[in-house]
Amino acid sequence: MDPKPIFVVSDSTGETAERVVRAALLQYPDARVPVRLFTRVRDRDSVSDVIKKAREHGSMIVFTIVRPELREFFHKLAQENEVEAVDVIGSLIHKVGAFLESDPVNIPTAEMPLSKEYFRRVEAIEFAVKSDDGKEPRNLRRADLVLTGVSRTSKTPLSTYLAGRGLKVANVPLVLGVEPPPELYDVPGHKVIGLTLDTDHLMDIRRQRLQQLGMPGDANYGLREHVRAELEYAHAIFRENPEWMVVDVTNLAIEETATIILERLKDRDNQGLTLLPPPTA
Repeated sequence: MDPKPIFVVSDSTGETAERVVRAALLQYPDARVPVRLFTRVRDRDSVSDVIKKAREHGSMIVFTIVRPELREFFHKLAQENEVEAVDVIGSLIHKVGAFLESDPVNIPTAEMPLSKEYFRRVEAIEFAVKSDDGKEPRNLRRADLVLTGVSRTSKTPLSTYLAGRGLKVANVPLVLGVEPPPELYDVPGHKVIGLTLDTDHLMDIRRQRLQQLGMPGDANYGLREHVRAELEYAHAIFRENPEWMVVDVTNLAIEETATIILERLKDRDNQGLTLLPPPTA
């Protein structure tokens, strides 16, 4: 029997609720629960349609809706249809309002006026795309952070995640026998993050990647000795640059790796980074 899905419903992009759900699912590593995203749900017809689908599939709903009248309708209709529904943001908005002794504007994030923060995130994400996988080495001098490591150490998704916090992040692959671009060594050491993985874990990730690409599993890319040699090459470069921060990402989610990096950077006086809060939904 296929597992019952969890519906993520939002009047905006759904990023907040989806992150909460996926973080909770990490506590159930053996579960393979599909997560379905429903965005821009802003009227009663849309709510009714989602709840009808949830009832048909036996789904649970996790939602973020800021307009109080639509939240109340959501709760009422879900209860009538015996659908489990979790309101991620409603009670928090209420409690924050009580704390601030103020009333919320009750406007979905996507309808809020575009701010400097928004444009800064867009600029950072564009920078990460243009500077991915060693492209445009000239951009390294403009980066807030530079990630480096061998293939499949999560450089690209981590760059994108950090860009969502308003940081301009470039990443540079370390390839066995190939000298990194000289621009990498011109970056101030406190801005460079070396990423590494346990040999066995990296080997498993690469073999899965080979399988996805329809390539033979005995290709050098996934062989233990080759993987070990690549990691040793990367670690030699890390040792030659002791100012670089080195993070072992074995068994870490992207969010966990980002938190480790940002927490360590807080202890450094010379990095001068200004983070934006996580994107809301």
